[in-house]
Amino acid sequence: MRVWPGRPYPLGATWDGAGVNFALFSENATKVELCLFDSAADTVESRRIVLDEYTDQVWHAYLPDVQPGQLYGYRVDGPYEPTQGHRFNPNKVVLDPYAKAIGRSLRWDDAVFGYRFGDESADLSRDDRDSGAFAPLGQVIDSAFTWGDDRPPRTPRHKTLIYEAHVGGFTKRHPDVPEKLRGTYAGLASEAALRHLRELGVTAVELMPVHHFLQERHLLEKGLSNYWGYNTLGYFAPEPRYEAPGNALSPVAGFKTMVRALHGAGIEVILDVVYNHSAEGNQYGPTLSMRGIDNAAYYRLGPEPRYYMDFTGCGNTLNMQHPRVLQLVMDSLRYWAVEMHVDGFRFDLASTLARELFEVNRLGAFFDIIDQDPVLSQVKLIAEPWDVGPGGYQVGNFPVLWAEWNGRYRDSVRRFWKGDGGLVSEFATRLAGSSDLYQGTGRAPYASVNFVTCHDGFTLHDLVSYTEKHNEANGEDNRDGTNDNNSWNCGGEGPSEDPEI
Repeated sequence: MRVWPGRPYPLGATWDGAGVNFALFSENATKVELCLFDSAADTVESRRIVLDEYTDQVWHAYLPDVQPGQLYGYRVDGPYEPTQGHRFNPNKVVLDPYAKAIGRSLRWDDAVFGYRFGDESADLSRDDRDSGAFAPLGQVIDSAFTWGDDRPPRTPRHKTLIYEAHVGGFTKRHPDVPEKLRGTYAGLASEAALRHLRELGVTAVELMPVHHFLQERHLLEKGLSNYWGYNTLGYFAPEPRYEAPGNALSPVAGFKTMVRALHGAGIEVILDVVYNHSAEGNQYGPTLSMRGIDNAAYYRLGPEPRYYMDFTGCGNTLNMQHPRVLQLVMDSLRYWAVEMHVDGFRFDLASTLARELFEVNRLGAFFDIIDQDPVLSQVKLIAEPWDVGPGGYQVGNFPVLWAEWNGRYRDSVRRFWKGDGGLVSEFATRLAGSSDLYQGTGRAPYASVNFVTCHDGFTLHDLVSYTEKHNEANGEDNRDGTNDNNSWNCGGEGPSEDPEI
């Protein structure tokens, strides 16, 4: 196979009509090998190509004989010194963070971990088993798509009515969505789904995570799954689970077709995105992508670099202090806005993105970069204005251009409805636009995304049916989920046929 030098930009695998350019950032690696797989069933790569070109900390090559559909991963060598923050292990095939499609999802096996289970040194040990048979693989795509006369609806922010939706759940539960389309992008683009949304007066759907995400091993072993998807592994790849079985379209084309249909109905598409952490977890997590590519660059490490700073409760935090990690986030956002035609983003645990040192900083580099970006400054930007770290609750403190999930609106409406006293003034302030939170920084009332329920905590039905949460079905002994729901059962816990209730 012919191997040419290629270019360090753009990062990822880029088909130009004649061949594919591969480019991978790694600051601390000593060797990078591109691994080509012939099929998802292969247990080992068919070709392993050393990337000899190294420019500006990017390893790159151009392969004129590779075409769209090619499955690939990388093996990255370097120091295995967890106490210094380095966890390179060339025995592990790792996923390109810029992969535009997932050609094979993770198959859980002990071999995908960089350390030996049961070793007295724990994660300081090194596991030399080959993960090639189990690792997730990227897939080269041809991005060509016929958008036709697709136009963004550009609904004014003060007229925006958002419907938070789960692609799988919404389409599976809607009785009029054709059965073969349930649980898929095509289901959300079906006439039944579009009609339902139009009848509600919805102007935008806010999709719970559709970036490729991981099903955690401990959940699968319990017969459960990660339903919501807040466990991202691929920031450029649409989740392949939501593509209709047997559909000739790839998840990329299926997603674009859905966006085109929603736009045709006058409905914007907002993505719920998770750039605060990745699916690789803490020091005991698997080596699947960024951990094996350059752990010390991609993640926020603690004073002892063996351990991760965790502002998310998910084991790690992306290192927004590093310019290449900022580039990854910005490239991902622009890709979804420009190439996939989405209209905005809701940032999960957005306070984490503002932690340049330790405290939340509304003047951080992340906000500065978005503010001057000619593409991203023009889309809808919505923050979940908190995380789980100290000082993480930042409702009202995000900069101009940003709207926020107004948690104070949610809480005050719930408490007022169920009859708590002394709330008339607070309730009136929230209903009238929360000027106490936004006016002082030059933001209009539309900076407040007003909501009563969302995917966190109780649904609207639960809110008027239960005083306590009952999450027994999750197998966590009712420990999961918030206890603070400000709900009331109206006189009887759970469903009731009592007319008075």
